[in-house]
Amino acid sequence: MQYISTRGNCPPVNFETALLAGLAPDGGLYVPQNFPKWSEKDFTECAGKPFAFVAAKVLNSFAGDTIPAEIILDICQKTQNRFAHAQTTPLVQIAPDEYILELFHGPTLAFKDVAMQILAQLMNYTLTQQGRRATVVGATSGDTGSAAIEALAGLPNIDVFILYPHNRVSDVQRRQMTTSPHKNIHSLAVDGTFDDCQNIVKAMFNDHAFRDEVGLTGVNSINWVRIASQIVYYITSAIELGAPQKQVSFSVPTGNFGDIYAGFVAKKMGLPIEKLIIATNQNDILTRAFETGNYTLNAVVPTTSPSMDIQISSNFERLLFDAYHQDATKIRAAMEQLKTHGTFIIEPTALKSMKTYMCAHHATEEDVKLKIQTLYQSSNYLADPHTAVGLVASDKTGKRASPRITLATAHPAKFPDAVKTATGVHPALPAHLADLFERAEKITQIENSTNSVAAYIRAQI
Repeated sequence: MQYISTRGNCPPVNFETALLAGLAPDGGLYVPQNFPKWSEKDFTECAGKPFAFVAAKVLNSFAGDTIPAEIILDICQKTQNRFAHAQTTPLVQIAPDEYILELFHGPTLAFKDVAMQILAQLMNYTLTQQGRRATVVGATSGDTGSAAIEALAGLPNIDVFILYPHNRVSDVQRRQMTTSPHKNIHSLAVDGTFDDCQNIVKAMFNDHAFRDEVGLTGVNSINWVRIASQIVYYITSAIELGAPQKQVSFSVPTGNFGDIYAGFVAKKMGLPIEKLIIATNQNDILTRAFETGNYTLNAVVPTTSPSMDIQISSNFERLLFDAYHQDATKIRAAMEQLKTHGTFIIEPTALKSMKTYMCAHHATEEDVKLKIQTLYQSSNYLADPHTAVGLVASDKTGKRASPRITLATAHPAKFPDAVKTATGVHPALPAHLADLFERAEKITQIENSTNSVAAYIRAQI
């Protein structure tokens, strides 16, 4: 299988190259030249199978012959063993035809663990086989950074630099990044927003001399393997509710658009998804774009769901690339307009096409608080603020024509203040993180400057 850039200015690459490159050299995002198509038999043979079996089957569909199937299966089994729940990503019913998919049973209590654990081991295997080292640089609004650090800590071939917005992540998220004792881990508190962090990372990837000098690679959702790994839980949960014979819909709290794009890929592969609901908080650029066709940046507003406090949704470029029938010229024009003017218009035919399988709704801070409160009162279920955003969007979508699953992207203990304000209950951290607030922190504050971050990386690797 070959991977092409959404910007169209570099040659196709294989799975391993896309894995280690992260971002394409022309600044675009890698996508498969053609999506694999699963038959009804492919889906039905996953019924009742362990998560690792389905994960390996999905990844083999995208890896081709670049990595042996037995290596991929072994990595997926090791990943499954790092999750606290026997089902890895269990479904919980909260009402008739309404479910929550718990994606937070991994080591850092966030959905990012599912893909990051797989990505880290695939990356380490490939680097070892090729006799190479790599420098991972990533931007995080909270969960990606802690998941990456947990997955990559101590790996012999990788140095890790995670940028997060100073004072704009929760205390739990920050401590999960700043208390790692491993020498290959560096957490950098940037004086700015997540979008600032992401822009610094993109600028370093686009500096080809620096990229080659340090062996730069990325683990954000711009990395295709993150997307491929997230497809798995769409398939496992849909099959549990009757797929492929029955349709199912998903409501997905999203900021950078990677998680819901994975659902889109699952649909392209043949999973019978009726509707994908884009759930945004008050930083509602995706909802506004779907309602008006106008993608325009606003200032980022801090909320109780900080992992979604984003305006530049990187993976939306991948969806546009498909909606524009892989016309890279149109993608380059739109991304240049976004860079220079902070806005672009989605072509009406493309928007109409996307609306056939997607819709978008946003949740205010009051919506989120009320949903956490009422769900706890009705079901004795504690939802974190991000999950609550997804539940609000699901409610706003209206009547359910098929079972609807809301992705629970984080454990409530990651955002205890918001949960306690809504319910009066302080959610406790699981046992393996019980001493998190007693661990020594190492905080490196750095100015909002690509040059400053690049100089720091050079000095540390």
